[in-house]
Amino acid sequence: MKTFALKSSIQTLLIAALFSAPTFSVTAQQPEKITPPEVKIDPVPVQTKAGVLTSFAPIVEKVAPSVVTISTTKNVRNGSRENPLFNDPNFRRFFGLPDPSPDQPPAPPKRGGNGQKNDSMQKQDLGLGSGVIVSGDGMILTNNHVIEGADDILVSIGTNDQKYKAKKIAGDPGTDIAVLKIDAKDLKAVTFGDSEKLRVGDVALAIGNPFGLTQSISMGVISALGRGGMGIVNYENFIQTDASINPGNSGGALVDLEGRLIGINTAIFSRSGGNQGIGFAVPANLAHSVMDNLIKNGRVVRGYLGVQPDAITEDLVPFFKTKDRRGALVSRVEPKTPAAQAGIEVGDVILEVAGKRVEGPRELRLHISSMAPGSKVELKLMRDGKEKVLTVELGELPAAKADNKVEEPKDEVPDVLDGVTVSDLDPATRKEFDLPEDAQGVLVTAVDPDSPSAAADIRRGDLIHEINRQPVSNSKEAIELSDKLKAEKKVLLRISRKGASRYVVVGQKD
Repeated sequence: MKTFALKSSIQTLLIAALFSAPTFSVTAQQPEKITPPEVKIDPVPVQTKAGVLTSFAPIVEKVAPSVVTISTTKNVRNGSRENPLFNDPNFRRFFGLPDPSPDQPPAPPKRGGNGQKNDSMQKQDLGLGSGVIVSGDGMILTNNHVIEGADDILVSIGTNDQKYKAKKIAGDPGTDIAVLKIDAKDLKAVTFGDSEKLRVGDVALAIGNPFGLTQSISMGVISALGRGGMGIVNYENFIQTDASINPGNSGGALVDLEGRLIGINTAIFSRSGGNQGIGFAVPANLAHSVMDNLIKNGRVVRGYLGVQPDAITEDLVPFFKTKDRRGALVSRVEPKTPAAQAGIEVGDVILEVAGKRVEGPRELRLHISSMAPGSKVELKLMRDGKEKVLTVELGELPAAKADNKVEEPKDEVPDVLDGVTVSDLDPATRKEFDLPEDAQGVLVTAVDPDSPSAAADIRRGDLIHEINRQPVSNSKEAIELSDKLKAEKKVLLRISRKGASRYVVVGQKD
């Protein structure tokens, strides 16, 4: 419509000009002979000269043969066919489309023209995505969500129409990384860069197949490093870039100006459905480590420490005598774990793991999970205002904990102890509050809804384990200790809920 309106407007102007132009006679003259100028033509493509980058073409030519298109199908009984992009979770999330409910019953089978049930199977397009060739014999790195749930996976290389049937080697939902294999030889494998050496502001190119448009290139910069806490996957340490990433780019390459792989494009953030310059990629180092695990073990074997880490709020700093909010506060040590055997205690603040800084719980989890079970690791921690170094031999993360998302605790609003009623644990209360036999602590049986305790999210059924770092095992001890602390402006509680332990500061802000 816009093109049509534009043409109509131009035609109207031309017609108006013809009818309004004055009429006059012109004596015919011979036109002056003009010779076309000789135009200088330089057929050499744009290149990088004298250290000045004038084109990204050489980089694209180097990397593009290593980026593939992935299409997936699923066997269904008479399912309706729809655009495969609608099955990409990023497409659905950022274009405001609801995800299909896992509890939704399957649609009734369609019937043929004779009214009889038609139980024949057919293939339904499941999704489109991208991948990166990492070995000449056909090993491909991509996102797990690109191939999850697929019965058949087809791969095409570059703009070549030939399709290869791919085998899924393994996938890791925790990082959204998966490995495929196609039967091919002499393929162009990508070269990995060191994502640990990236800097905010470095130029980055995203190469993939957005909306099925093969071999599309977009350019931007590294906007941020170490992004997490967004709930996309369990182990988040994303590279953020403003290079355009759209549905279909998932699993594609994010490369630097040397054409080295620095990330696997994974997700986008958009409120409007269009590109807003916020894309996320799994760092190449993490993707490489996960890939090696998947190929060797068929799954990712992660290190295990055995603590419940908590974030340090401004209110917690003085209680644990830390210099700032950096570090992961140990709110629980699981019994018979590497942490317990190494002497880590509740209330310790872990500052470094094997020389790497720990800003908070997320970094602790990433560092530990990236190490192999059996590794002996030095931990630097703060205990009662003094630094200590402990050596711990990591265990293997139990399967039951591997896929559980751990949300980082939010900063707590200080509260007061008034309005909380407590009780001892006995068989009756354990049954009423569905507490296990080995649960210990002082039971919160009531919380005044108008009290600061309620505002701080202390709830009926919580267990109190410590008050101002002093253990309490029964209601009498808790009440007596609370009475002694009435004059205090701030009090520290360690509580647990459904087995998850945490610290809460009680009091009014200064």
